Amino acid sequence: MVERSQTAGWLPSLYEPIKKAGQKIADWFAPRADASVTQDAYEITMELPGVTAEDIDVAVQDGNLVVTGEKRFEQEETGKSYFFSEREYGVFQRVFRIPPDAMQDAIDADFRNGVLIIRIPKVRSDAGALRKIIVRSD
Repeated sequence: MVERSQTAGWLPSLYEPIKKAGQKIADWFAPRADASVTQDAYEITMELPGVTAEDIDVAVQDGNLVVTGEKRFEQEETGKSYFFSEREYGVFQRVFRIPPDAMQDAIDADFRNGVLIIRIPKVRSDAGALRKIIVRSD
């Protein structure tokens, strides 16, 4: 007979592989991305092989850039037995915080050859330009 104190020690270890598998599944559906910046804009590049432009949605919500989509499973199963399948399918979502100096109304996206490029222009600043300040007097 196993005492209650002994079972408490091994129960969490039974659930650990399930917890780790759930974390791995979450990683599968998060496409890889690069983020870069130039003097004029921010750019996010995402690899989305096997995804069509119609299955991608890019939106701005609460100061975030939200990219969602789906990579559909389109394999014909007739007469095939798989030894393994390592390709990833399903719904994905990535959320990126939009910097405060970005022009949220001017964001554009381009999708070619399985690569999504999102360009976020920066607010133009007149850095270096001379601006005269009016001196008031009483």
